[in-house]
Amino acid sequence: MKIGILKPGRVPDDLLPRYGDYDSMFVRLLGETHFSFEVYSILDGHLPEDPEAADAWLITGSRHGVYEPHAWIEPLETFIRACFAVKRPIAGICFGHQIIAQAMGGRVEKFHDGWSIGAKTYDFDDGEALSIMAFHQDQVIEAPADAKCFLQNDFCRYAGLSYGQQALTLQPHPEFEAGFMAELIMDRSAILGEALQAQALASLQRSLSTQKIAGVLARFFLNPGQAPYLD
Repeated sequence: MKIGILKPGRVPDDLLPRYGDYDSMFVRLLGETHFSFEVYSILDGHLPEDPEAADAWLITGSRHGVYEPHAWIEPLETFIRACFAVKRPIAGICFGHQIIAQAMGGRVEKFHDGWSIGAKTYDFDDGEALSIMAFHQDQVIEAPADAKCFLQNDFCRYAGLSYGQQALTLQPHPEFEAGFMAELIMDRSAILGEALQAQALASLQRSLSTQKIAGVLARFFLNPGQAPYLD
């Protein structure tokens, strides 16, 4: 199965040699047993013309806001709606989660309570508590009418949204490993402040629910419209 990775952001240059870019993290998360991947750098204007150019799509994170006036935002939203129109499965992580919500009628804002950074605990749809890495200040404030929330906590009401069998999106980052997160927190220390930085670093000792979320994403891609993927 071919997954097209739409990449509207880049890992900081000093972290690239050790961790790779966002697309590499998703290749590691999902594996190459069932999937092949093609990467499109949205920042460089490389947006596919045809939503049927891949079997499914995945939009990565970005340091940009979905509400910012970049020339590539509107074309990306148009592409998302085209995926919905032809029923091509599409997943989004962090920025991807937000841009899909915005494209489908939701609202995204810079959250008034500030940042969520580090390993965070979320209530999953099946009643299980999951620990996943987060690094965001923007979040979905109003979900689209046809979206169902399956992941949340007190800080982030819409941390995971499903759109039937059409789309699956997550605010946190299942692709982030503890080592990468620690270096990213240090890299962004100037904007975080000492207290938030220390709190975020301390949280990285928690065990993560990486395999659980990887399984959810894999089932979504492999069985769209055929089987529940949130089990």
